[in-house]
Amino acid sequence: MLFRPLQRISRLFAAHFMRSNYFQKHAASQYSTDSSNVVQLTFEWLCNGARKTVPANVGDTLLEVILDNELDIDGFGACGGELACSTCHLILSDDIYNKLPNPPSEEETDLLDIAPVITDTSRLGCQVIVSDEMDGAVIKIPEFL
Repeated sequence: MLFRPLQRISRLFAAHFMRSNYFQKHAASQYSTDSSNVVQLTFEWLCNGARKTVPANVGDTLLEVILDNELDIDGFGACGGELACSTCHLILSDDIYNKLPNPPSEEETDLLDIAPVITDTSRLGCQVIVSDEMDGAVIKIPEFL
């Protein structure tokens, strides 16, 4: 009797771990040649056109870049990168979006469906891993309703 509930807990834990920021960051190392590389990313607020260029470590998620650089975005990344909300919604350029090694998962797509101002190149910042190819990219921050 006890064995079946333990199997369920084990599966839930494994599913949670696979979605976790820790797993994604370390699994992402296969996509970057050197995690000590730093690129420059520009974030543009759609509400007022303001821009800020910040350093970003290759291998970090866009969520981590925004939080590490203390960009002022109310409520951004409310779930802490656990793929449980859409508050880290960002809009990428076509070029950067098409170069990403990982397409949006079904869970990410479901969360983007509830995000305001969704576009064809919308992604959740917790799911996008910074790569060398992103150097100089402009990433748009939609206005949250």
